[in-house]
Amino acid sequence: MLFDLHVHTAISTCSRLTVAEILGNARARGLDGVCLTDHDTMAVREVVREGLQADGLCVIVGMEYSTGGGDFLLFGAFEDLAPGLCAEDLLALVEARRGAAVMAHPCRASRPGREELVAAGLTRLVELMNGRNTPEENARLAAWTRTYPLVGCGGSDAHSLAELGRVGTRLLTPVSSRTELVWALRRGLCRPERRQESERPQSGACADPDCPPVPAG
Repeated sequence: MLFDLHVHTAISTCSRLTVAEILGNARARGLDGVCLTDHDTMAVREVVREGLQADGLCVIVGMEYSTGGGDFLLFGAFEDLAPGLCAEDLLALVEARRGAAVMAHPCRASRPGREELVAAGLTRLVELMNGRNTPEENARLAAWTRTYPLVGCGGSDAHSLAELGRVGTRLLTPVSSRTELVWALRRGLCRPERRQESERPQSGACADPDCPPVPAG
C-alpha cells in the first residue's frame, strides 16, 4: 500500500490544502492512504472520518510535533499531547504509549533533526525522503543509513494540492486504521518511495514564508 505519511491541511497555518481536496484527489494520485499531520494538533479528527473511506482510501490522523531537536510525525493516541516537550521526553512518551514517531526532514537547513537522537537509539524511524526537501538535503541522509539501523519513510510534506503524493511510504502489510499503521511502522514494514518525474504534479508555492520552497528536482 502506498501512503503519504506527511500531509498538512489548512488547519496548519502554513497550508492551503483542504480536507476535501485531499479526499477528492488522493486515489487519483495513486495513493492508498494519507496521514493528516498538522502542526502540534490532531484537530482535523473533528472534520474527517478516520479509517477507510467509500473509495477505499485510508485516512489516518497524526500530527507533526515540533521540538528543539527536530520535528516528529506522531501516530498513536496523542490527542491530549500538549506542545513544548523536548525531543527526549517526547520520544520516551511515544515509546511508553507504544506509538510511532518518525523524525521529519532531519537534514533540512531549517528545523533539522538532531543526529544524536538517532545515534542514541531513541528513534530509528526517519523520513528519508521529503517532498519539500532539496535533493541535496535528502541525499545527506545516505550517510545516516550507512551508520545507523534506520527504518525509512517518505512523505510529500504537502501544503498544496500540487504536492500531494509526490513522495510516499510503501507499506508492506495491509493498513486500514491508525493502530495498524503504528504496528507496521514499529516493525519496519515500510520503505520510502518517490514518484517518477513524469508522474509528479507541478509544484505549488507555500503561502507561509517560513515554509521551504518546493524543489525543482
